[in-house]
Amino acid sequence: MTQQSFGVIGLAVMGENLALNVERNGFPIAVYNRSRDKTDVFMAERAQGRNVKAAYTLEEFVASLERPRKILIMVKAGSPVDAVIDQLKPMLDEGDIIIDGGNSLYEDTERRTRTLEPEGFRFIGMGVSGGEEGALNGPSIMPGGTKSSYQYLEPILTKIAAQVDDGPCVTYIGPGGAGHYVKMVHNGIEYGDMQLIAEAYDLLKNIVGLDHKQLHEVFAEWNTTDELNSFLIEITANIFPYIDPETNLPLVDLVLDAAGQKGTGRWTVQSALELGVSIPTIIAAVNARIISSYKKERVAASKILTGPQITKYDGDTKAFINMVRDALYCSKICSYAQGMALLSTASHTYNYGLNLSEMARIWKGGCIIRAGFLNKIKNAFKENPALPNLLLAPEFKQTILDRQTAWREILSIAAKSGIPVPAFSASLDYFDSYRSDRLPQNLTQAQRDYFGAHTYERIDKPGFFHTEWTPIAEKSV
Repeated sequence: MTQQSFGVIGLAVMGENLALNVERNGFPIAVYNRSRDKTDVFMAERAQGRNVKAAYTLEEFVASLERPRKILIMVKAGSPVDAVIDQLKPMLDEGDIIIDGGNSLYEDTERRTRTLEPEGFRFIGMGVSGGEEGALNGPSIMPGGTKSSYQYLEPILTKIAAQVDDGPCVTYIGPGGAGHYVKMVHNGIEYGDMQLIAEAYDLLKNIVGLDHKQLHEVFAEWNTTDELNSFLIEITANIFPYIDPETNLPLVDLVLDAAGQKGTGRWTVQSALELGVSIPTIIAAVNARIISSYKKERVAASKILTGPQITKYDGDTKAFINMVRDALYCSKICSYAQGMALLSTASHTYNYGLNLSEMARIWKGGCIIRAGFLNKIKNAFKENPALPNLLLAPEFKQTILDRQTAWREILSIAAKSGIPVPAFSASLDYFDSYRSDRLPQNLTQAQRDYFGAHTYERIDKPGFFHTEWTPIAEKSV
């Protein structure tokens, strides 16, 4: 009996599309879904005429695969992944490869690796970015696990990944949960990117009064520039001209202003706090989604809490648009700098051995944060793998120095009109804090020593010191 090269468990949209992508690139596949009806529909419609073998039991599915078996699990993250693995294990042989392609928490991936590898199985935690279209036509793929396991998958993954000028958007990320960790941070950067774009839109709409057609034109023009050319800017430009057929109004204006989230942004924030890495733009983006969900409270508060009236900009509209563009780009650089700094710290802490230049390279295509300036990030870390922060790379440093006046002006205008720009503000605060040779945390340390005897260091001599502040303060009065 002819056996299939690759197996997929879970036929939701991402599972279906990845399965079809694998088959289209020359690898016969087997598929299994817990619901038989779902499998039947897939086989009758999208899989018709393709080299796809349907299985209706896990036993049948496992038996249909060539050794070593390569099985991609595409089910909901968390306990469902564990349940599928537990069901599979008795049917598998030593050396078979289990791949978790969902948005699993990296700590779960580490745990599964510690369990499965000693039992003789190979396990890969694989981040996949690009949504439905990317899964079908070429995503950015972030596989982590033992390198020998990746080598079995490399011929398939390099074919199904997005293809850019310098190769497929996939690379071996690192051991254990490295792949899912990198995907998590990718999503955190995505949160920051999306919030920054939303703030730029808010300013353009409310300060200079651009309508949906003008907003489309501005974002479409920005997407032609080296700085802002990206998937997220592209789809933003495409959103504005869409007219709701029921009301004949721009659909974006009818969308409820309460953003959802699935957890990866929150996980990024939690990890950064645990590792002691500053990511204020990403934190601001997560917070913005949270406070947006307080819709009823905000509507009620708007009737009670007053602030400044929005003042329409009375200067040159084009000049204002360009200032917003500059502020957006500077803030975007800060957001990516924070994400790369988090990856660097995690790499050293967890011994992932991440190549930051390669991380930027595989994000150039297929994924949600794909952007033209990722090539500059790739080159910055290629030229200096030990670069402590992206803000110090010569090109990015000069970009911000040249544009920071516009950035500061935009924040001033937003504050005077009472328009919240939490991610723009957090980015500028990050830049100003990072470039400061002295911050006011000397007072913080003095306070900590005052109430908790936590000690402090001095700038004029080495060592740790404690002071009985109250008697000294009393004597000096």
